[in-house]
Amino acid sequence: MDAKDLQYFKDTLNGMLDDILRKSEATLEDMTESGEVYADPADRATAESDRAFTLRLRDRERKLIKKIQKAITRIEDGDFGICVDCGDDISIARLKARPMTTLCINCKSKQEEDEAVRGD
Repeated sequence: MDAKDLQYFKDTLNGMLDDILRKSEATLEDMTESGEVYADPADRATAESDRAFTLRLRDRERKLIKKIQKAITRIEDGDFGICVDCGDDISIARLKARPMTTLCINCKSKQEEDEAVRGD
């Protein structure tokens, strides 16, 4: 992979990271500023359900942050775009779809088949 491609993916990953961090800051502000009192239990339940859903999303994004940071480290180390299972290059199309991936499409497909057989 050439330097231009690597810079593209580094910029993309940093943009994703910035976006996630911005959303999490906004969520913190919303939750700390929101001191609403609900007279109707149904309204309170809806608000709590929405809050729980938002927190689940932020937790998934927290895990994604680690993957993004590892991908940026792989770019810096020269390991980016190489499948950790078979050592082949990961296609540019796959990296554009999921830049933090560590598996080529063949190894990922095999992993998913194995998980389906095991029932994971």
